Amino acid sequence: MTAIDLNADLGEGFGRWRLTDDEQLLSVVTSANVACGFHAGDAATMRRVCERAAERGVTIGAQVSYRDLAGFGRRAMDVPPAELAAEVAYQIGALEVFARAAGARVAYVKPHGALYNRVVHDEEQARAVIEGVRLADASLPVLGLPGSRFLELAAEAGLPAVTEAFADRAYTDEGTLVPRGHEGAVVTDPDDVVERSVSLARSGAVIAHSGARIRVRARSLCLHGDTPGAVGLARRVRERLVAAGVRVEAFA
Repeated sequence: MTAIDLNADLGEGFGRWRLTDDEQLLSVVTSANVACGFHAGDAATMRRVCERAAERGVTIGAQVSYRDLAGFGRRAMDVPPAELAAEVAYQIGALEVFARAAGARVAYVKPHGALYNRVVHDEEQARAVIEGVRLADASLPVLGLPGSRFLELAAEAGLPAVTEAFADRAYTDEGTLVPRGHEGAVVTDPDDVVERSVSLARSGAVIAHSGARIRVRARSLCLHGDTPGAVGLARRVRERLVAAGVRVEAFA
């Protein structure tokens, strides 16, 4: 039976503001990418999400980012490699405190936003993120785009490299994500998102922005939690996957 992990970006609030419905999404997903304070999140939010995730048996992952609260981590930044490595380790360590306090642990790492897209091709930045992960815990898996330099270099460095797909993001013919500023970069039709999820899980394929069918083999499927109706859509995706004979389970 085909198996797929469902992950979502959680804890993406700050102080009194909350962006994602963490409580409800934690009843659907199998892995939680928890914001570590650099693009969103704060100490109280990290603690709360880790406690809820542990209670529900959801795997906790550190979603590391450039230091960019104002831009939600989606702005291009040039950070010296040594500084980036230290900041990645710092973010993982901060989340690990709250994960362990909740009786769990940080089980994987996923870059966020501009950093996620940058390390697809930028070898220097990819190596810096990998160094940061190894500083924190050299056994941690990393989650990223299939075919990216990030995953290739991670595997070379001895880190488990886990591939990820996006049901609600448009793809280029090369298998990269269409930049968010481009028209059609986000797939908004719920039926389309559900069908793309099943196709990605069952056949490892998806229709690119151009209309071409491309291969995107992934062990984990990301469901964005900051879109309208995210919880209902996530439930539909999970129900449809199970109905299609896909086993939904965490990869770590």
